[in-house]
Amino acid sequence: MQKFLSNQNKLFLLLSIIILQVFLFKPLQVLADLPTGNAVKDPNAILRNALPIKQVELQEIQHLLEDTSDLVRGGRWPALVKTVTKCQSLLKKHQSRIIQELPNDKQKISEKIFSELKENFDNLQDYGRSKDKYLFVTTRKEALDKIGGLEEYFLPNQFPYTIPEEFDNLPRLLGRAKVNIKTSKGDMQAIIDGFNAPLTAGAFIDLSSKDFYKDLPINRAEEFFVLQTGDPIGEDIGYIDPETNEERHVPLEIRIPDEKETFYNQTFEDLGLYTETPTLPFATLGTLGWSHSNTAVDDGSSQFFFFLYEAELNPAGRNLIDGRNAAFGYVVDGFDVLEELTKDDTIISINILEGIENLKLNA
Repeated sequence: MQKFLSNQNKLFLLLSIIILQVFLFKPLQVLADLPTGNAVKDPNAILRNALPIKQVELQEIQHLLEDTSDLVRGGRWPALVKTVTKCQSLLKKHQSRIIQELPNDKQKISEKIFSELKENFDNLQDYGRSKDKYLFVTTRKEALDKIGGLEEYFLPNQFPYTIPEEFDNLPRLLGRAKVNIKTSKGDMQAIIDGFNAPLTAGAFIDLSSKDFYKDLPINRAEEFFVLQTGDPIGEDIGYIDPETNEERHVPLEIRIPDEKETFYNQTFEDLGLYTETPTLPFATLGTLGWSHSNTAVDDGSSQFFFFLYEAELNPAGRNLIDGRNAAFGYVVDGFDVLEELTKDDTIISINILEGIENLKLNA
């Protein structure tokens, strides 16, 4: 027994010396805590997930269909066909209940959409069995667009979140809008999300409607990171309100999934939320973000940036912008144009295609 204790003590002493040497002579290495699962990087999927609705059955079908992206990339066709079969089963099981939950004026058109979805799923089965990647991806997009359209029917009649009274004088977008961004390299289209960033989106749509961004240069370009614009020509660095003759400031606003209200002028660091993912994350090429100074988070005025997503440098769910800047929309068409833009280029115009009726100039 004594000999056992002696050997044990020697072992503990040896281990202690090794550990002490590691800490004294070699810096502690911290391994990156990568997010579990696959972060969503498709702007359309992010926008669908960001809708303020709770229609569990329809969203389950949506998520299952979105998850086939990895199966397609990996060529896992049997698993893909099995997933589509499950989608078909859920569609058949829940169709009646989903339609009954819709407003009366939407039920007839939703029946037609469900019929089209059934045809989409039948085709997806055929394309999965024949391993036709192109037709599968094309048809899946059509199906997801239809599901997204159905989900929009479940949006509440009233804006679902409270905007603090201190911001009553600021414009707000109480819904979504679609814009065309004309540049010196071509056109892009973006969806602006006022549900999750009403004041930021409101400022952007308000300034766009005023032609504020007409012929403004890209004033900052960092490869694989951001392209920034919105700095007016002259000494001003933001939008000067003609009524007050002062620069209009927009607060930092960030929503987090399942939180009751939006956070204003608080970063994730302020909130102690170091690994949280916002409802509108900087997770894909063409995320639109609102700029503010390095010394404050409530002095953004007119400048915004396009996030140039690079998976290795800015992994989705783990970057230096989430929780520090407000995302307020996503480029959904024209990615080839975005990838060609440099500091030598110009925003020729930003035109509002849809959703101007959602813009309110104040509370």
